Amino acid sequence: MHIIVGLGNPTEEYKNTRHNAGFMCIDRIAKDYDIDVMEKKHKALIGKGYIDGEKVILVKPLTYMNLSGECVRAVLDYYKLDNDSLIVLYDDIDLEVGRLRIRPKGSAGGHNGIKNIILHTGSDVFKRVRVGVGAKPEKGDLVNHVLGRFDADDAKVIEETLKKVSEAVTLLVHDETEMAMNRFNTSAKKEK
Repeated sequence: MHIIVGLGNPTEEYKNTRHNAGFMCIDRIAKDYDIDVMEKKHKALIGKGYIDGEKVILVKPLTYMNLSGECVRAVLDYYKLDNDSLIVLYDDIDLEVGRLRIRPKGSAGGHNGIKNIILHTGSDVFKRVRVGVGAKPEKGDLVNHVLGRFDADDAKVIEETLKKVSEAVTLLVHDETEMAMNRFNTSAKKEK
């Protein structure tokens, strides 16, 4: 079984913001695999189902981004799983919009949600898919950038990217991390 966690902030005001890219990924995977993510449990909305024959729990933490580890710890403990079963999907401002970066482990890279997961699980060894949401404008504010929504062009790119995340997760639940990295860790190409 795999626990697939998409990071984001609950409540309507954060819906479809850059910082909620992880929630958007979970929504896409849920749609692709007909998994209902509506059960409130473990400080999260969860959904149980299968991806290509593999049992999964889809998770959208309700703890807000900076406390995501509380939810992840609760889910792992309940299902008696460790970090080998964990896949985390989240936004990355260091990647251009639409670019993916898949890794089997690594540092938080300044992402507070990932920092909190590392703190609560005691390890940085878990699969992750970083979704590029673009850097803040040169004279812009970081908070306003990550809590802002995508413009029309970037929204089209993100929609295509969510399809790729769903495909990548299918490989990750089959422990094909290397294949997922080789296939999806490439530059995004914006279609104009």
